[in-house]
Amino acid sequence: MSDKIAGDARITGEGGSKDVRAGSAVFWSFKVGGRSTTLTFDIATGPDSDNAPEWNVALYDSSGEIWSNYRSKREADVDIHGNSEKELKLEVICPKGARYGDEVEIAIRAGSDEIKFAAVARQSILVLKTQMDQEKSVADSLASKANVGEKDIYAIFSPAGLRGYVFVEGMNTDRLREKTRDIRKARSFVDGETDIEEISHYLVPVSTVIGIVEGDLVELVNGPFKGEIARVQQIDQSKEEITVELIEAMVPIPVTVKGDSVRVIEKEK
Repeated sequence: MSDKIAGDARITGEGGSKDVRAGSAVFWSFKVGGRSTTLTFDIATGPDSDNAPEWNVALYDSSGEIWSNYRSKREADVDIHGNSEKELKLEVICPKGARYGDEVEIAIRAGSDEIKFAAVARQSILVLKTQMDQEKSVADSLASKANVGEKDIYAIFSPAGLRGYVFVEGMNTDRLREKTRDIRKARSFVDGETDIEEISHYLVPVSTVIGIVEGDLVELVNGPFKGEIARVQQIDQSKEEITVELIEAMVPIPVTVKGDSVRVIEKEK
């Protein structure tokens, strides 16, 4: 935080760094004060400044834009009535062609007082609608295009049990949309973006025996006893296995199978 008086000029506010997705904007608010205030801007891009796309940096007050990096001057005069403070807003727009980790740093000075800001390009996670039960087909088709042309797609995720949706991670959201246009089973992207926190529960493996209790009536869905009805006798949580007893067997024989080899058809009462 900067709050130092330097002659007639002072800056008060919080700088710092923020993550931003390609094509999106981040904002900071701060105040300047003094009888006559001239702001000076220094902007640096990285890590490869020679090949980095141009970021859009602009400064606003309540009346509108008072400076942007598209202007030739590196200075802007701020009119302040009396010895009060004026609130300003800094806007930084990340270019759509940004790569992961591209960044811009902005230093704003008033006299000898200074405040610094930084914005760092991060990937986007979009939600793609698909034809029902065609999630894997769409994910496979999109994966085959991931390394064609610009490598914009970082990850494709089709969680088991989530019907009609596929998660796509990448940098340039326009090119992500472009690559799905000719995939027949793909529909459209859901408006907006999602965060890794919102889908993290899909990334944690769920035990195949959760929800199954001793006494449940189940149907075996694969293996040599496929189609047989059985009663759950024992559950091994650590191995994700259950021991069942076939209902129609002439001699009750316990059979141990994996939790994903059965389907519960009647819960124990």
